Amino acid sequence: MSDKSYGFETLSVHAGAAPDPATGARAQPIYQSTAYVFEDADHAAALFNLQTVGFIYSRLTNPTNSALETRLATLEGGRGCTVTSSGHAAQVLALFPLMRPGNDVVASSRLYGGSIQQMRNTYPKFGWTAHIVDADQPDNFKRAVTEKTQAFFIESLANPGGVISDIEAIARIAESVGVPLIVDNTLATPWLCKPIDHGATLVLHSTTKFLSGNGTSMGGAVIDSGRFDWAKSGKFPSLAGPEPAYHGLNFFETFGDMAYTFHSHAVGLRDLGPAQAPFNSWLTMLGVETLGLRMERHCSNALEVARHLEKHPAVAWVNYAGLPSNKYHALAKKYLPRGAGSVFTFGVKGGYEVGVKVVDSVELFSHVANIGDAKSLIIHPASTTHRQLSDEQRDAAGAGADVIRLSIGIETVNDIIADLDQALAKAAA
Repeated sequence: MSDKSYGFETLSVHAGAAPDPATGARAQPIYQSTAYVFEDADHAAALFNLQTVGFIYSRLTNPTNSALETRLATLEGGRGCTVTSSGHAAQVLALFPLMRPGNDVVASSRLYGGSIQQMRNTYPKFGWTAHIVDADQPDNFKRAVTEKTQAFFIESLANPGGVISDIEAIARIAESVGVPLIVDNTLATPWLCKPIDHGATLVLHSTTKFLSGNGTSMGGAVIDSGRFDWAKSGKFPSLAGPEPAYHGLNFFETFGDMAYTFHSHAVGLRDLGPAQAPFNSWLTMLGVETLGLRMERHCSNALEVARHLEKHPAVAWVNYAGLPSNKYHALAKKYLPRGAGSVFTFGVKGGYEVGVKVVDSVELFSHVANIGDAKSLIIHPASTTHRQLSDEQRDAAGAGADVIRLSIGIETVNDIIADLDQALAKAAA
């Protein structure tokens, strides 16, 4: 595409994809190939030395994946992108260039339960430590910083609690201590929020969710803003020091604002191997084409459902930032002016047993461990996604015994409400 400034929906359809020059095919091809033929020995050597850009092996780069990477970087306002096999793989890949044994990350307590588990129990196996803090008070991040802190980690719109982090305030603290701010933007998507515009260094996605929008394709993504000075503090030698695998090449000196993305491909994907399947990238590309349309319906449906549940006699509370009664409503208007997303929680009167009964009684909703589908989804986090956590950790994550999480789809909203009403009636009985 030209340098003309296009709107979000136009970029969602066109960024990263043009008619195929070989065949004229208008749809993005699926390059289901493991390897690519070199022009000659010099061309192969230049590729392996990172002296030229091209395709070697699909664990590192793939044309279909590259098209998706361009599209996501464009939509987020980033400089580069690396797609991965899952959202969790994206989290590990994001930290990989930043961390060494003995280092730590400061992370919000309001994260997806699997992310908290990963940080508390898996990262220590790498010699990494996670300090978990309440992000409602941004100063908690500054208080948790040590000389070994390498990054801050938050979600723009938290799963499952619908908590909105004050990205700008946390970004200012990250800048003051010289570390990057990593923001998981899965629930908001770039249609609702662009964290880079508010000071984020890196943006993560589980592309499995709203970006694909169809519940078919596992994937993740790491988008780099290209704005962080990796050499300034001396804390990031993998990016701003000699890389032994490439004859001492310094990624930041060589590639500038593309250093992080080049490192993620040339070292991260090479050594960790969490490459996204080209077919999944292709399906996600199709999903992103309708992202704006779907998110508009997701958000309008979610707001109407939340308003209904807020008045329901079987419901104790509703945590949806789109409601004026919600404590995060002001932050929602600042960071998510188009809508507060489609994933939110509510509490049922009667606690754990009633919550389980509700999810067993729905008919239109699907009881699955996923979000971001075109279909409406429901789950009881305490008995599923957050069951590995202690009661205190579940409560801190917004996934207590009475909590039900909804991912509101794009169906007719009256049908969504009717299904919840009948399920609540059965559970209350």
